[in-house]
Amino acid sequence: MSVSLCLLLAAGFLVACGVYLVTERTLTRIVIGLGLLGNGINLFLLSQGGRAGTAPILGTALSKMSDPLPQGMILTAIVLSMATTAFGLALAYRSWRLSGHDEVTDDLEDRRLAKTVGDTERFLRLDLDELDKSHGRKRREL
Repeated sequence: MSVSLCLLLAAGFLVACGVYLVTERTLTRIVIGLGLLGNGINLFLLSQGGRAGTAPILGTALSKMSDPLPQGMILTAIVLSMATTAFGLALAYRSWRLSGHDEVTDDLEDRRLAKTVGDTERFLRLDLDELDKSHGRKRREL
């Protein structure tokens, strides 16, 4: 089984561009990045499918058949990426209608929750330190 270098380079380029766009702050770039990422992975699966052959039907020699698994996986991935793209575009459109831009903003509730969790961890750490001091032990760090 020989793998085409051109297909692998194209798949790698699409995946790299997709990852770059997914890390951006606007929803439209994230949606485009997810599309590129999905297409790059589909190209990679296609390149790993092996050589072209006949349809895998009963009565055909095994050496002449093509592997149907990558093709089925690619069809499933196409449907899932279409649904993800539709959902992402709906989110971007709704964000555009509500705020006039599609930039992903930090959620204030997430910041408050992170601060609360940090305060709780600091409080528990202080309680353990005080408990260890009262028993005359040195606390082990994990």
